[in-house]
Amino acid sequence: MMRSFVLPSTFLLTLLLMVGLFFFIRASVKDRTEELQWLSTQPEEAVLKQVEAYLTHRSYRLTALDKDLEQVTFEGTVRPSVVLACFLTALMLTATLCLSLVLSILFPTIGLGFSILTAISPVAGWFYWQRAQRPEQVRLKVESIASSPTGTDTQTLLTVIAHRDEITAMRPTLKTFGVIAP
Repeated sequence: MMRSFVLPSTFLLTLLLMVGLFFFIRASVKDRTEELQWLSTQPEEAVLKQVEAYLTHRSYRLTALDKDLEQVTFEGTVRPSVVLACFLTALMLTATLCLSLVLSILFPTIGLGFSILTAISPVAGWFYWQRAQRPEQVRLKVESIASSPTGTDTQTLLTVIAHRDEITAMRPTLKTFGVIAP
């Protein structure tokens, strides 16, 4: 009696894992833009020049200067990761191998014919590779704010809107510029 539920439940769990893998692969190319603000005691021009030099060094180029919003936009190209493409392909290979094994046990007449499903595993790496290389924007807004009630001391507020990974890479550099995260 118990044996009759093992294979169908294993098949169902394997299908659920395939659905999860599908959403994991799709999320690997999702845009993860965040906004973060930093304070600095340096003047606006100095902060902007330092951040501009940093972004230029990282192969970003100035694409827009919006005086109304007081915002500067830089653009660069994000390169896909070879390691992540290989990892996603390996995950897909493992998942299709497991699915083909379960299907070959459920339908013994076809047997190992289901192993042909493993041929679709490079699609995961290809999908990531095609979608991950995209233009990336970094938007900067630099403004002065009064740090004392009298307004004699001012600080510079730097607002960065960029991809989460770019903000993470920018943190150590901004600390060396004297920019303090809140």
